[in-house]
Amino acid sequence: MDLDALRERARVIRRARSFFDERGYLELDTPLLSPDLIPESCLEVFETARILPSGASEPYWLVPSPEVWMKKTIARHRVSVYQVCKCFRNGESSGFLHSPEFTMLEYYTMGADYMDSLALTEELLGFLSDGGGPRPPFERLTVAEAFARHAGFDLFDAVSREGGLLAEARRLGLDPAPGTETAVLYDLVFIHAVEPNLRRDRPVALLDYPAFVPCLASPSADGKTLERWELYHDGIELANCFSEETDAGRVRDFFESEAKRKEESALVRHRIDRDYWRRFLDFPRCSGVAMGLDRLIMALCGRSTIDAVLPFPMDPRP
Repeated sequence: MDLDALRERARVIRRARSFFDERGYLELDTPLLSPDLIPESCLEVFETARILPSGASEPYWLVPSPEVWMKKTIARHRVSVYQVCKCFRNGESSGFLHSPEFTMLEYYTMGADYMDSLALTEELLGFLSDGGGPRPPFERLTVAEAFARHAGFDLFDAVSREGGLLAEARRLGLDPAPGTETAVLYDLVFIHAVEPNLRRDRPVALLDYPAFVPCLASPSADGKTLERWELYHDGIELANCFSEETDAGRVRDFFESEAKRKEESALVRHRIDRDYWRRFLDFPRCSGVAMGLDRLIMALCGRSTIDAVLPFPMDPRP
C-alpha cells in the first residue's frame, strides 16, 4: 500500500466518523469475539478458543459483522448507532475484492426505513467523495426491473410457474440440476446475467429483493419482496441495507431455518443464541446499512483491487 492510499484510507475513515458524529449517532466499539453468532448460511466464519486457567477451552467466533452486538445495544438503548470495525469471513479468496479480515462501516438509524437509509447513504458518499469514485445521485432499480432488463424475463412470473426459473436459467446457458432450490437458481441467474450488466458509470441501488431469499429485512406490503437494497459501483457491491425485521416470530423462524442450513452445510459450525429473538419482542423501528470500507476506499482512490488499499494485505496463498 503506497503512502497516498494510506492517507486516503485515513481520510475516509476520519470523515465517515465525523459524518455520523455530526448527526448525533453514537459510535460503538463492540467485541470482535462472540460466544455465539447470527446464523447465515451464505457465509463461513472463523473459530477460535479461549483457554481457561483450568486448561479447559471455551469456543469463540470472530464476528463476520458487528450486527450480533449492535442489535443488542439498539434493543436496550434505542439510539442511532454506527461502528467502524474489523470483520472476518472464512472460505473466500484473497485479493481483488475479498480479504478474510476486512473493515466494515455499519450504521443503524432509529425510526427509519430502507429508503431513508438510501438517502442518508447518498449524502454520506457525497460527503466522502473528493471528486472521484462513487457519488450521488444513485440509479434506483428494483431487482425485478434488473432481471427484466438484463436477464430478459419476469422474475416473479418465472417463480410462479412450475420449473419456470429453471427453464430461464437454462435459456441463459446455465446448467442447474433439476430440483435446484428457487433461491439457488435466483443467485445463479443474478450472478451470471444481472450483476455483470449493471451500469458502471454511476452507483446503482438495487431495491426490493425477493422474499424467497432469506434475511432479517422487513417484508414489503406486496408480500413478494423485502425492504432491502444493495449498492453497486462499477459492478462491485459496496453496501447492503434492510428495514430491520422487528417481528420476533419472524426473527425466530429465520434463526431456526438458517441454523438448520448451517448444521447441514457449514464448514465451520458455531453456537447460536436460541433466545436472541426475544430481543425483538419490543425492538424499535430502524434501518441498518453494512458497508465494506475497503471496497469503498478502493473506489474512491481509483484502484482496481482492495489489496492496494489494505495496510497489510493477507497472503493469498491457498
